[in-house]
Amino acid sequence: MPTKIEKDAVSGVGSTRDAVSGATKDAVTGVGTTGHEWDGIEELNNPLPKWWLYVFYATIVWSIGYWVLYPAWPTGSGYTAGLLGYDQRQVLAGDVAAAREAQAGLRARIQEASLDEIEGDADLLNFAITGGRFAFAENCAGCHGAGGAGAEGYPALADDDWLWGGTVDDIALTIAHGIRSGTDEARFSQMPRFGADGILDRAQISAVADHVLSLSAPSAATGGDAPGAAIYAENCAACHGDAGEGSREMGAPRFDDLIWLYGGDKAAVVESISNARFGVMPAWAQRLDPVTIKQLSVYVHTLGGGER
Repeated sequence: MPTKIEKDAVSGVGSTRDAVSGATKDAVTGVGTTGHEWDGIEELNNPLPKWWLYVFYATIVWSIGYWVLYPAWPTGSGYTAGLLGYDQRQVLAGDVAAAREAQAGLRARIQEASLDEIEGDADLLNFAITGGRFAFAENCAGCHGAGGAGAEGYPALADDDWLWGGTVDDIALTIAHGIRSGTDEARFSQMPRFGADGILDRAQISAVADHVLSLSAPSAATGGDAPGAAIYAENCAACHGDAGEGSREMGAPRFDDLIWLYGGDKAAVVESISNARFGVMPAWAQRLDPVTIKQLSVYVHTLGGGER
């Protein structure tokens, strides 16, 4: 059959064109072209394999069948229920009910036991830690980090430094009622805004910040620390202690270690003194059942070293 060879002016690569039908075939690959051309580049006619097309068509048929049989499309006030009446919510509710039934005995024992009794019983302790771990991951890890590692502004729970006390009962009270959550039994403390409210000027705030930093790292104290010490004694020691030992009754952090909630550089300390911090923790007793609160309390207690 007569053919005509056409070459690209730049590359010199051409395609063969059948003189009778006008069909073209790429000279390099030997594959026919579609007739689509852009800037001298022709599109090869490489159709999808038949098996792939058949599978694609089968998925379309499958999706239509799925749509008819199972819940699928929203209707504004609900959704198409499907011929089978399948509901994943019902399946989940059944699974939860079955799990609760299987755990009913241990949950009832935890309900009746004190926190100390739970920690003294190996079976209850293991059950509480396991349940508490899952409850923590779902409700607490977003702020306090996986495993209670903490973050800036969110206390670490995996050490032995506690603002409000680290016994299991202290922890349970904090979890149940929160911190500055607005409930009557919530933990509450409020530090004055020494800068924003004009109680101290910038020079005084800088001096007391130097003193606060010197309490956690005595080697960082400067020769001119006396003014800062005097300001600290007059304005801060009543809550944070003369030597920066803190007060758990007031939720006042200690300064005689290297653990800082909002940062331990001077800028962060100055910000805390000037504008105060007012972190809030939810009252989880309004969201979680008493057994879960106990499990969380035991789990967090084990993270923090089990203070007695």
